[in-house]
Amino acid sequence: MAVPSASKIVYLNGEFMDKNDAKISIFDRGFIFGDGIYEVVPVINSKIVDRVDFWERFERSLSQIDLSLPVAKDEFEKVLYALIEKNGVKEGGIYMQVTRSASEREFKFVKGTKPTIMAFIYSQEIFDHEFADTGISIISTPDIRWKRRDIKSISLLAQCYAKNEAAKAGVYEAFMVEDGYVTEASSSSAFIIKNDTLITKPLSNEILPGIRRKVLLGLAEQVGLKVEQRKFSMDEVYEADEVFISAATLILLPVIKADGKLINDGKVGKYAPKLRELYATKLKKEAGLI
Repeated sequence: MAVPSASKIVYLNGEFMDKNDAKISIFDRGFIFGDGIYEVVPVINSKIVDRVDFWERFERSLSQIDLSLPVAKDEFEKVLYALIEKNGVKEGGIYMQVTRSASEREFKFVKGTKPTIMAFIYSQEIFDHEFADTGISIISTPDIRWKRRDIKSISLLAQCYAKNEAAKAGVYEAFMVEDGYVTEASSSSAFIIKNDTLITKPLSNEILPGIRRKVLLGLAEQVGLKVEQRKFSMDEVYEADEVFISAATLILLPVIKADGKLINDGKVGKYAPKLRELYATKLKKEAGLI
């Protein structure tokens, strides 16, 4: 699996520069405490897509920890488009991060500092993802994260741990389990389909409000699926008719094996490809491709 790397030109605190020249203080609170928020927004045909939902979640996460963008929203969007142009990216994603800037090592939220703001872009195949047709394998791991997972915080050590467990097992992703139920995957939302019903955990502080999750739930009826937002266990994953994940630059990837157990005899089901195609069409329209 290819890992996307940052393109050459990045943005840091009002300036565009070579990624090798971008530096922040060792006292930045993002570095010391993980005191910051990040977002990832897809780019298709050199255009930002899922834009409205992206802004809604980004601004909500910032507000939840008393942070705000140090630049106007429309000006920051110009920055994102400048990154796309300067790096010549057609398809991929933009990563952006806002931290509370440098200060003395004080645990409480410090006041009067200007936030550090950074963004970079990377190229990635979204429509022609290498596992879109074949599906992926996953494992289950304990969910050891903090209790405000609805905030898109840069403090991601628990997710890194889960993803590393998946890598050690030679699989793509990990479903995190708490109190006997799946919360979400290490870097994606988790879904199962059983008896023509799409099932996913309801929104709360226990999971991130996935943008792709929201859109896919809205598309379910068009492919003939009912929707049920409830907890589900790994036993239900093993016995599901279909399982899939969703994330910013994946759209949707089917899961064909979990903890070594085949799902649907190891075959991609009928609904996941239909949902993926519908979502892809939505994104292409938004990007002006159709």
